[in-house]
Amino acid sequence: MQLLIFGPGRLGLAIAGAAVGAGWQAPVLVGRPGAAPRPLPARPADVVIDASGGHGIVANVAEALAAGHRAFVLAATGWDAEQGAVRSLLLEHDAAAVVAPNLSLGAALFGRLVEVAAGWYGRAGEFEPSIVEWHRRGKADRPSGTARALARRIIAADPRWSAPGTDGDPRPALEVVGIRAGAAPGTHLVTFDGPGESIELRLTARDRTAYADGALAAARWLVRELRAPGLHPFDAVVDDLLTATPVALPA
Repeated sequence: MQLLIFGPGRLGLAIAGAAVGAGWQAPVLVGRPGAAPRPLPARPADVVIDASGGHGIVANVAEALAAGHRAFVLAATGWDAEQGAVRSLLLEHDAAAVVAPNLSLGAALFGRLVEVAAGWYGRAGEFEPSIVEWHRRGKADRPSGTARALARRIIAADPRWSAPGTDGDPRPALEVVGIRAGAAPGTHLVTFDGPGESIELRLTARDRTAYADGALAAARWLVRELRAPGLHPFDAVVDDLLTATPVALPA
């Protein structure tokens, strides 16, 4: 399999290294919009991975579609406002994309765990959820895409946190705090704080290996069979992985 990767930054290079390590052809790395030159391969790659900044995702997808590419993994963050435009482009060209703010399998399962916990603590009463995320100083978007996804899961499980409270219910909206310092690739802390006790769920990325492995898993999922045009959540890839490799649980 061969990949075309937009964005030869930390994540793009990690994905390229993982692809070579998996025995795939050396990926083609392309700079961000405005960088020159941006040569695309003469023959469309099996999968295009966008690991660039979210501001360039529409241009990247449009350019790749025009060159004949039809399978995408969109690993960039900070492009929520462009999602409609990207979906329209994919549907227009009969192309499919896997999209996620975080392509780590561990992060995907962490999100499910947080959503279940939010439902439990919401029903238990006096527990207040919050999110703190900490990334390297150079990360542009704040809060992170992963933190926003976690917030959506908490609110789905406990809608009380979707808006600022009223006089009748003074609970505030869900608190989400972003820290930009140092060089760590990412930590997400979800806390449920109640009277007399606090429960913390923490996801810490030691490096970008998990993100790269998830990108390759998404690429395999796209080429394994014909996928419907449009955007597919990374959860579909996760479900496929869990079904293929069931975990033996103790009785």
